[in-house]
Amino acid sequence: MKKYRKSKNNGFFTKLVNACITICLTAGMLWGLQAYSKSAGLKFVQLSDVHFLENGQNTTYKMTGASPQLLDDAVGQINEQNNIDFVMITGDLIDKSFEKELNGVLPHLEKLNYPWYFAFGNHDRCVGGYLNTLVYLEMIRKSNQNFKFKNSYYSFEPKKGYKVIVLDDIITTEITSQGNIGTEQLKWLKKELDKSKKDTVLIFMHIPVTEPFASPGHRLRNASQVRNLIESYKNPIGVFQGHYHAAKVMQKGNVLYVNSPALVSYPNAFRIVNVRNYKDKAVFELNWVETREKSLQKTAKMLLFSIDLYSGTKKDREGVYELKR
Repeated sequence: MKKYRKSKNNGFFTKLVNACITICLTAGMLWGLQAYSKSAGLKFVQLSDVHFLENGQNTTYKMTGASPQLLDDAVGQINEQNNIDFVMITGDLIDKSFEKELNGVLPHLEKLNYPWYFAFGNHDRCVGGYLNTLVYLEMIRKSNQNFKFKNSYYSFEPKKGYKVIVLDDIITTEITSQGNIGTEQLKWLKKELDKSKKDTVLIFMHIPVTEPFASPGHRLRNASQVRNLIESYKNPIGVFQGHYHAAKVMQKGNVLYVNSPALVSYPNAFRIVNVRNYKDKAVFELNWVETREKSLQKTAKMLLFSIDLYSGTKKDREGVYELKR
């Protein structure tokens, strides 16, 4: 029997096939590395200053008489969105801190198709009254199956690579529209940030660290201390705030400060935020959604003395922001 002898042509063909396979595998690996250099995106809604009030009256600043209608429209628009990971209400869910008002607003929020969470606002609890922190949280837990927290400030991870931190910066020992974050909570915040240095962090609070406009009666008393702590970290951090009923966006390095408008006041809007992680940055896309109740919005606009102060510039309403790691 003759032994098979590999010809030069056959050897060349084998080498060519191996080279093609190597090129294809390398291309596949490069594509895979590029694809996995970013994590799954996160999409959430920030809804602020609902000021729900049954049988309320419209004023020169708040359309509380129309607050149930405005909330129902917002819930409807949110439910029409696809792939929302969560909805965050950044304070003043109710206008008057009575149990009946919280009982009144919860059925409206139960219509949401997505998990919702909240940060306390200065209108939500009663100083020295029945609707305190424990009662409020218990009522929320009974109504909202996604809300399991027993403290007024808390954190969770909605997806890998993202950390949500909710702060309580409301003063509950005196009647005031100013805020403060106490020593114990600041220590907790530092621990949470220390554990999340590789994540994109989303901080939610009612009274802002950065004022959209000067208002001494509404400021965070230790804002500089809180801001210095947040800005000492190098990972992307988005800070989402309410209280002033005004739209303002400010970026300082890897920190994005987002002040959002009130649902109850002109421009009667909320935000839909898309965040995507990349190896060297996080990209925040801010989208602006106004109420479809245009007659109510027109009335709210007529009641304001300074429209631009609250609606902000175009870049305060929507845009794309890159935060480096």
